[in-house]
Amino acid sequence: MKLKVTPRLIAVMKEKGWTQARLAEASGVTQGSISRFDKNGRHEDWHVFSIAKALGVEVDELFEIEEVAEDDAE
Repeated sequence: MKLKVTPRLIAVMKEKGWTQARLAEASGVTQGSISRFDKNGRHEDWHVFSIAKALGVEVDELFEIEEVAEDDAE
């Protein structure tokens, strides 16, 4: 089995009522990086941890994680 990891920052921000500007100020991550978070396949470690800390969530809450069969992984 493999893991399929899909970013879900926009959904978390919406649940908490946060804007990109508010999160950028609270986390120290640029608003541009925040706006591209869900589209990127790679994330700076410090971005992920700073965003999670600012939002008061666990890192894994920023992602949808599901197990998939090896042949379905792509």
